[in-house]
Amino acid sequence: MSQLQLVQIGSLAPHVNTALKERHGAGALWEQADPIAWLREHGQDVRVVVTSARYGCSAAVIEALPRLEAIVSFGVGYDAIALDAARARGIQISNTPDVLNDCVADLAFSLLLDASRKLAHADRFVRAGQWGKTQFPLATRASGKKLGILGLGRIGEKVAQRATGFDMEIAYHNRRPRAGAPWRHEPDLKALAAWCDFLVVTCVGGPETVGLVSREIIDALGPKGILINVSRGTVIDEQAMVQALRDGRLGGAGLDVFRDEPNVPAELLTLDNVVLAPHIASGTHETRAAMEGLTMDNLNAFLTTGKVLTPVL
Repeated sequence: MSQLQLVQIGSLAPHVNTALKERHGAGALWEQADPIAWLREHGQDVRVVVTSARYGCSAAVIEALPRLEAIVSFGVGYDAIALDAARARGIQISNTPDVLNDCVADLAFSLLLDASRKLAHADRFVRAGQWGKTQFPLATRASGKKLGILGLGRIGEKVAQRATGFDMEIAYHNRRPRAGAPWRHEPDLKALAAWCDFLVVTCVGGPETVGLVSREIIDALGPKGILINVSRGTVIDEQAMVQALRDGRLGGAGLDVFRDEPNVPAELLTLDNVVLAPHIASGTHETRAAMEGLTMDNLNAFLTTGKVLTPVL
């Protein structure tokens, strides 16, 4: 019978891959020609899966691992993990919350400032030798404006804190008001979009939020509004957003996530009123090191105590 105890779904940082292999004998699922068939052959004793928000863990993988007890994930998002299948089996799931809040909020606000002040556009303008030949268009001030936050969780709260330094008026939309939050709760997302100058999306991904920022919400934000997304690409009706940006019905956007990553709608590549980033919100040396540390701490805690430190389930 196989003695394999741990399977790694996809490659992480090289030193993390090495540590998982050398310390725990991890099996590298991404290297297998037929991953599910390989799991059925070698995964009968596997107790732990290590994965990430990018790779997730499918119901097929869970089904192929009859003794699976824990899924340890690198990243805060868990919408790519088959939660129902894990819940039905009593499988623990951990993620890496809190350690990336500041960097994600930093990037959200960077995108907001870039989209409003046209920094990426200005960079292209200078590099193309247009300075002195044509007039660069006026931009939009960020300070003193109205900020709407879709999803006032840990990251949304950090975004709001940064906005206070820009003297912005802040309101947020959650399913329920957040206890102790000093900002106004708006129960109607459309009303929030119509009110604010900037709508920052920091809610969780998954089936419940697919298409939440619909054409109706985008139209409510309007031709002077700017949409920022550091959540998941699925939260926004991407085609409706592209059309609104193209037609001038939406003023601008700053996007770190997309529906079909790494594929970005071709029309966005030609628009100067949108700022594009390759899903880098947590992409700093400091934050990635903290995420790696918490991932390994969750794994070690489960192996020694039977309980992960930061459970989702």
